[in-house]
Parts: sequence; structure tokens; C-alpha cells
Amino acid sequence: MTKIIGLTGGIGSGKTTIARLFMAAAVPVYIADDEARKLMQSEEIIQEIKAKFGTTIFENDVLNRQKLAEIVFNNPEKLKLLNGIIHPAVKKDFDVWVLNQKQASFVIYETAILFESGSYKNCDHIIAVTAPIETRIQRVMQRDNASREQIMTRINSQWTDEQRIAKSDFVIENDTVETTKLEVDKILKILNN
Repeated sequence: MTKIIGLTGGIGSGKTTIARLFMAAAVPVYIADDEARKLMQSEEIIQEIKAKFGTTIFENDVLNRQKLAEIVFNNPEKLKLLNGIIHPAVKKDFDVWVLNQKQASFVIYETAILFESGSYKNCDHIIAVTAPIETRIQRVMQRDNASREQIMTRINSQWTDEQRIAKSDFVIENDTVETTKLEVDKILKILNN
């Protein structure tokens, strides 16, 4: 039976960097945000989003993710509504993906909201990725061209590092490339035994 290893951390913590290190070690990795983006282009999901959020967040029938983000990250009820559409679709997609990874002793399930979504319940082990708050803010400002205020709104809508760490089996402090690689190697040795 393939084990599921949850990989989580707040926005800008460097989850994708860690995921790539696992991929480089030939570990299958499912990046929930990437898959959610693809699923959000399906006709079924688009219709659900239109029904619950209206058509003003669409331009030429294409979802404006920035407008949607502004709505949901400023309103916990709207965020819950969107998650109610996206999470079941991602879970279903992930379950099918895992079935196709039978040759792997374990896979990585990477998602920012592993605990918030309840997905942690399906994991055999959990890795929390942390980084100093200022580092996280700078990373996201560069990556998403977002303002400090927008980033803090997202950070405040997620669990804290302390909350994640308390429920995790492993913690990677993602501050330097060298130490991060060493931490991943340590975890790989443990998971491979």
C-alpha cells in the first residue's frame, strides 16, 4: 500500500521548492494548487463558481483568479464556499492519481491547507515547511506581484506555523538551500526504511 506523506506550510514557506527536491529523488509528488487550477477550468467547476459567485469574476468566460482571491481572502464565509467546490474535486483527482502510483512506496501530497481542509486525516506522515515571516512575504511579493497587505490577508487566513508543527511528524525550516536539502535527505532516509 502506497503511503501518503502530506507536505504543508503557509504561503511563501517554500513548499514547491521542497516538493521539487522530492521529485528530484524520484518521489511522485501531487501539487494540489496546480491540480486545483486545472480543475477550475473544467465546465462543471466553472458552472458551480458562477452559481455561487456570479459572472463578474469572469472575463470572456475565463475566471479572473485575482478577483476571486480578493473576494475569498477577505471573507471567511466565501472562502469556505469556494473550498466546498474545489476540495472535493481535488480529493477525487488525488485519489485517482494515487491509484496510478502503485510502484511507489510513498507519495507526497503538497498543499498549503492540509489541516484546514481536513486532508491531513488521509496522510501517514506530515511534513511542515516553515520560513521566517519576512522571507515568506518577500518571496510572495516577488512571485505574485502582490502587496504586503494582500499577502498578510492570506497568511492570516491560514493556520500558523505553530499549529502546523504541533500536528506534523517532520519540520523543515526552509531558510538556506543547503540546510533544506539536508533536511529533505534526512526525511527521505527515514521514509525509505
